[in-house]
Amino acid sequence: MSTEPETTEDAEPGTPGTGQVPDAVGGDTRAAQTSETEGAVETPGAEDAGQGSEAEAADADAGETSETVGPDADAGQVSEAEATDAGQKSEAEGTEAGAGQVSEAEAELRAQQAERERIEQRKAEKKAPIESGTKLSGRAADLLAAVRAVESGEKPVATAFEESRPAPRRSAPEPERRPQPVAPQPVAASAAPAPEAVRAVRQVLAEGGAPEALAPQVTAALGEGAGEQLRADPWQLLRTPGVRPEQADGFARSLLGAECGPDDERRGRAVTGWLLEQAALAGHTALEMPALLAALAQRGVPEPDSAVQDAIAEGEVLVFQDALEEEAGAPARTAAEGDEEDVERPVRVLVGLERYAMAEESLADGLARLVNSVPKQDGSAEDWERAAAAARGSTAELIRAVAGQGLVLHTGGEASLAEPAALLNTAGALGLRAWAAAHGPIGRNRFAALLQRSGPAADVPERADGTPAGPGGSPVATVSGLLAGVEGPGRDADGTLDLDLLVVLDAPQLDVETAALLTESLPDGARLVLAGDPAVLWSVGPGRVFADLLAARICPQVASRRPDPGPLGELVSGIGIGELNQVEAPGKEVVIVPVRDAGEAVHRTVQLVADSVPRAIGVPAEETQVITPGHGGAVGTRALNAALKERLNPGPGRFGGFDPGDRIVHSPTPGRALPGRVVTADAEGLHLSCEGQTVVVPKERVEQSVRHGWALTAHQAVGSRWPAVVVVLPGDAAQALSRPWVYTAFGRADRHLSVVHGVEQALPRAVAEVPAKPRTTRLPVLLAPQISGT
Repeated sequence: MSTEPETTEDAEPGTPGTGQVPDAVGGDTRAAQTSETEGAVETPGAEDAGQGSEAEAADADAGETSETVGPDADAGQVSEAEATDAGQKSEAEGTEAGAGQVSEAEAELRAQQAERERIEQRKAEKKAPIESGTKLSGRAADLLAAVRAVESGEKPVATAFEESRPAPRRSAPEPERRPQPVAPQPVAASAAPAPEAVRAVRQVLAEGGAPEALAPQVTAALGEGAGEQLRADPWQLLRTPGVRPEQADGFARSLLGAECGPDDERRGRAVTGWLLEQAALAGHTALEMPALLAALAQRGVPEPDSAVQDAIAEGEVLVFQDALEEEAGAPARTAAEGDEEDVERPVRVLVGLERYAMAEESLADGLARLVNSVPKQDGSAEDWERAAAAARGSTAELIRAVAGQGLVLHTGGEASLAEPAALLNTAGALGLRAWAAAHGPIGRNRFAALLQRSGPAADVPERADGTPAGPGGSPVATVSGLLAGVEGPGRDADGTLDLDLLVVLDAPQLDVETAALLTESLPDGARLVLAGDPAVLWSVGPGRVFADLLAARICPQVASRRPDPGPLGELVSGIGIGELNQVEAPGKEVVIVPVRDAGEAVHRTVQLVADSVPRAIGVPAEETQVITPGHGGAVGTRALNAALKERLNPGPGRFGGFDPGDRIVHSPTPGRALPGRVVTADAEGLHLSCEGQTVVVPKERVEQSVRHGWALTAHQAVGSRWPAVVVVLPGDAAQALSRPWVYTAFGRADRHLSVVHGVEQALPRAVAEVPAKPRTTRLPVLLAPQISGT
């Protein structure tokens, strides 16, 4: 094993495993490092710091959550100073696109809104009331009857949390077809909160002692009549992102005086909804009833049962009961005298927000439609078989599976992308309108290059609106651009995507709402391939769509047998199965840089990016990416970006803290991260170049959606790869590490990986013992009765 004196005198090539780092490494690092789950709230069953959550994206990609947030249940706090910063935005913010075409982000939001309206319409059709009845008994049946009574407009069951007569199971909804087309349209200025509404809210906030700068956010969250709503129910303040129950309680005490109490039913309902929002930030689409009741009690709600019942009665949350599978080895329960109706099946009671519950049901409907439909016969069976025979190994298996199935799952690492590329070329040669969609622009461009290298593809039809097909004319887009209509084939007259085959790369990054939009946008007879590496971090949004589908086994699954090459491939493959192996790195592909404290970690990181890696490895600084577990603390993205800017592109930050040439990450919507560079700034805003595309960010949104990008978190980096990567693991980052985090961070490197190592044995322990924590979802249960033949 060679040494690396050019990188640092303490560097060691190989693997950051046991025996690779001196005993003194990392022992002195005590700076407060905000984990990548900064902003996430600890709820019973919530995702731990190792498996990222949507709160990471909310903080990393769409503005800052309070840096005072710790790892406990008090995350999400917004200090008065931060609220003041947020409130400095103009009350007319959002009107800058009042004329002309909407941006990609706005078009995407419109598409999501259209899908939610369609779901609402479908929900309105299911209003038949049900009686407590036959198979279930106890609290689960009464809860189900209560929510159905609310849906039907009747008075809810008063004894929803008391023992009563059983109720039948909820019937599976009828599949609903695709949404109507959503064309980009001008955004009216009225989309922003009306100034008079903001003034009314500001007055109420002042009376309650809350920061008046929160008025625009509160008005946007509560909508029309926000001031009256807030005065009638001060705890509605919890619907504003970043506000905690303690803050809402103080506001309510100031506003209500002696009338305010912990047993106020308004408080119980609001805290119930807030806890479910925090669970969604941690990746859950619902919470089990016992976990929710325990969390309510922890938050000082005297009667958690009554709080949940009130929330159900008001239609603010939905309740579900899902049958559980019998445990292996448990004796089967039989009905007496053959009366099967008397057998009680074990169930779990779940409570969730309507938004995610309906999206999950819509996704299940769309997937069932794909699985049960017959794919459009483009190309004869002989043509497909001839193409499969010409391929080899798992590529041939993938082609054969897609030939006869509407939904196929494909798993593998970076090298396995050659197989979807071969499939896309094959489908194009057979006359199919075949497209691929990646998570981000870097992944899109890399796959487009791979597609062009792997073989000749069919010509991509020119779009009528002149929108470019993809890099170099390739049939590749980003998922967000595809749904927004600014990339890809566009939509046909029926509102469906104008294609026959869609290959979605980076499938683990699909949350339930995005996945529902995709499946409902596919025409009848289309084929969908979900491809990705199941070992990477899951989506920042709620759900675990790819993992749930793999576990459900409702469609063909093709596992690639192409290993990622070289020492980096060997290292990352081992991490995927829980082993941090020592690898030989003769070409300095892997280098370990031990550090003792936070200051040394920052110093070594800057030295690696600016000097050592360019000189010893030949990768320039602009092609080297730094990845660290969190945003805050002495070695978070903020501190590292400040140090790297000072070394690589010093300047006064004259454009809202940025200078031309700064590396940035732009977040047009929460959960999306677009790496790029600052070009210039003018009256229109900050001009960015993001993977060859010009983006103009209005000056009112720069602080909220743009941050420096020399250093990213693993969730910001997922779906992208760079020639060289420097992963920084300061001593206080041990609690944030997990196998998926390490796998994702180490797997972003193409040629070289440097590990600034200060966590001692926490790294191999995380790889071996800290897998991804399960997320609570309903997708497998919803899929089971809808898939024929399963």
